[in-house]
Amino acid sequence: MRILYLHQHFSIPSGATASRSWAMARHLAAVGHDVAVVCGQYEGSVTGLEGPFRKGRRVGTVGPINVVEFPIPCGNGQGIGARTGAFLRYAWRAGRLALKEKPDLVIASSTPLTVVLPALAARRLAGVPFVYEMRDPWPELPRAMGGVPRPMLAAMEPMANAACRRAAAVIALSEGMAETAIARGAAPDRVHVVPNGCDLDLFGPHVAPWRPPEAAPWEALAVYAGAHGRANGLGQLLDAARLLRQRGEERLRLVLIGDGAEKPALMARAHAEELTNVTFLDPLPKPALASLLAGAQIGVHCLAPIQAFAEWTAPNKLMDYMAAGLPTVTNLGGRAARLLAEGPSGIATPPDDAMALAEALRSLARNPALRAAMGQAGRDQAVRRWDRRLLAAEFARIAETAAARAAQPALAPA
Repeated sequence: MRILYLHQHFSIPSGATASRSWAMARHLAAVGHDVAVVCGQYEGSVTGLEGPFRKGRRVGTVGPINVVEFPIPCGNGQGIGARTGAFLRYAWRAGRLALKEKPDLVIASSTPLTVVLPALAARRLAGVPFVYEMRDPWPELPRAMGGVPRPMLAAMEPMANAACRRAAAVIALSEGMAETAIARGAAPDRVHVVPNGCDLDLFGPHVAPWRPPEAAPWEALAVYAGAHGRANGLGQLLDAARLLRQRGEERLRLVLIGDGAEKPALMARAHAEELTNVTFLDPLPKPALASLLAGAQIGVHCLAPIQAFAEWTAPNKLMDYMAAGLPTVTNLGGRAARLLAEGPSGIATPPDDAMALAEALRSLARNPALRAAMGQAGRDQAVRRWDRRLLAAEFARIAETAAARAAQPALAPA
């Protein structure tokens, strides 16, 4: 089967951003499908292609898959207008390619939601079925966050409805996302949950550890690795760092890795408040991040106190921490809290409660035995339930079933 996998933010594991689509595409190729990933140039991503762009694209083979890369930069540091322009340019280019290639199946992976436009066009104009991979529910999530103009939210509504109703299958990353797809008209038997998984080859006890030079030998490193945007609510981590410093806690250092629109303000605040227990690092390639997690003692997951995040997010960082055998502190309820309670492999604190966040970090910093027990429970969970290879096999099965069902002739009415 010829599959066109549309993911604007695609990256292989040597990049600094999520590599789920690489894992899924690679498995599809391994079981015999001809897979081409179509992407743009997302900040922190590495597509595996080098050399000049010719006629507005760069094409090559990366491992077992083909990659088509458009020179369309996109990143969290851009304003909403620039990002919207990048989304629409990618949708236009990907749509033209899909209509020209006429594959057997299109996989449209959001975000952004505009990735469904080329899939819908290929379905309508060329009869190509598509699978909608919902990584975030749009417009539900942007609406809950606020700050997105109403006309843009209104424009997303028909796209989201059409994607859910016309997809041969919807693959959601959480049960909450699956519920939004069904609410938008997707047939329940065509909605599946395939969450983010753990890369057990990249993260784990076999990785050589690394620590930043400013980290003292006696300090437990609590690592947050991810975007530094409004949605991440990282001001809460600085609040916790301030409380820990006021208490004279010298056994913990917060390490924030990544980039985003809020990072300059966060760094300025840490400097102004003399938060010497906080270190900021630039985004790291995944192998380097794996080494840092191997040298750390705690993983940190933080989001802004928005209720919708509890069931509508599926952060990669939780999976990375589990794979690395780190106990995790999160300020999120819902799905993240349930994952940590299962081990137990971490501590969930109430949203927007810096005191509780500081106390959870302090508790783990002071208790190596508890850290070790929770970290091992997380690693056991990763191996038993969240191995990305197992999830990729389920992803492939759903895609194959969706394509086969779409290829069956419709029954004539009696």
